[in-house]
Amino acid sequence: MVKSFDTSKNPASSPHTDTPPAQHIWLAGLGAMAKAQEQGTKAIEALVNDGLAFQRKSQAEAQQRLHEATERLTHMASDLGQQSVVRVDRLEHLFEERVAKALHRLGMPSMGDMQLLQARVDQLQEQLNQILQANGTDAPKSKAAPAKKQAAKSGLTASAKTKPQRTPVKSSRRAAD
Repeated sequence: MVKSFDTSKNPASSPHTDTPPAQHIWLAGLGAMAKAQEQGTKAIEALVNDGLAFQRKSQAEAQQRLHEATERLTHMASDLGQQSVVRVDRLEHLFEERVAKALHRLGMPSMGDMQLLQARVDQLQEQLNQILQANGTDAPKSKAAPAKKQAAKSGLTASAKTKPQRTPVKSSRRAAD
């Protein structure tokens, strides 16, 4: 016995029995499209989220590599700077030594000789001031005046009266250190 479906008794139980097969195919296609669109939207959202995560990861890795490269370049620049300072210092020292030797060969006094001479002149000036104070004469107010008074008292010639002018000595960077 074959059971037949009677749609007149229960029309809600099988709504598609009255539609032709082409209509069934059309509706099935629309249903597939609706499901694909729904799942496609979810798939696109998942792909967008995956893309954002990948982008963040890539940017973080790029920042890390940039930081490492910057540190390496900074270190290399620092090393090169230190090496150049050492080389310049050596070159400067060599130059100073050679100039000092050349000046010594020409009979020029060294910086140390000039400092000793200045200390001796200062000492003699102090002794002269003490002698003048002991004799009751005021200490000279200017450096040129006592030489004239002293020369007049002792009968020195004009050439002995002139005081040699002290030339300023340039101090090198090394001497200041």
